[in-house]
Amino acid sequence: MEKESKREQLLSLLGEMPERHRVEAYTLKMEERESYVVETLILSMNGVEEVPAYFVKPKDTVKKRPVVLFQHSHGGNYVNGKEELLKGAHYLQTPSYAKEFTSKGYSVLAIDHAGFGERRGRTESEIFKEMLLTGKVMWGMMLYESMCAIDYLLSRSDVLADRLAVFGMSMGGLLSWWTAALDERVSVCIDLCAQVDHHTLIETNNLDRHGFYYYVPGLAKHFTAADIQEMIFPRPHLSLVGKLDQLTPAEGVGRIQKVLSQTYQVASLKERYQLTRLHAGHFETAAMRHEATRFLKKWL
Repeated sequence: MEKESKREQLLSLLGEMPERHRVEAYTLKMEERESYVVETLILSMNGVEEVPAYFVKPKDTVKKRPVVLFQHSHGGNYVNGKEELLKGAHYLQTPSYAKEFTSKGYSVLAIDHAGFGERRGRTESEIFKEMLLTGKVMWGMMLYESMCAIDYLLSRSDVLADRLAVFGMSMGGLLSWWTAALDERVSVCIDLCAQVDHHTLIETNNLDRHGFYYYVPGLAKHFTAADIQEMIFPRPHLSLVGKLDQLTPAEGVGRIQKVLSQTYQVASLKERYQLTRLHAGHFETAAMRHEATRFLKKWL
């Protein structure tokens, strides 16, 4: 099946989505930090509720910069959301990614996904159930909003449209590789602790290790995790995983790596795909931070 028809089939499993329209942005405040500027935004994108966001950029004035869409993690912490970009998390290295990325010359956008940050108030399971009853899929809406976030980024005059990366840890990593698979405007994909093969979860009785948000009706009948990630090819893709991470069973990681390594190698593009396993659990190590920033510097 052609990549585009595969993409359409995958989108069809993700439930009803609102029509895409121009994303309107409202700036609530601008704040100068030590080395970067934070814009606190409200994005009008889904026709249902407004989406709070942060856009951070280096202080020194350059007209256009490459940009990273930072996808926040889950971590059972519904308070953090987009704050993870500015404040980090106990399972992430320091400094925060706002400081890390802006120090390297990138601008960064982070949004609160449904149920997190300033959008909390209903439980994840309640959101999931309501969407299921009304023909929507929670994961599909999270991806819809991720693609709308890209629409917004590319409407900004200070962003280099052809130099856009997605980056995230855990749930944010899953959002990153799914967004890159569905949206070819993404130039580079980096995911941490997020190489989840859903068939392996079924086989190893590990489905409860992931929240309701990630489950898509009928997905396992039509797609493997590797099938989805092959849609990122030939764009650069880095995955960093912990060998001891029970949320990403090693057998499934191996399945994904085998398929993608072959896909990139056959096209003589093996330097564009990297999956690195480190002796760690479900957290970012110093080595992961080093590899992620190195890969971004090379490809973005």
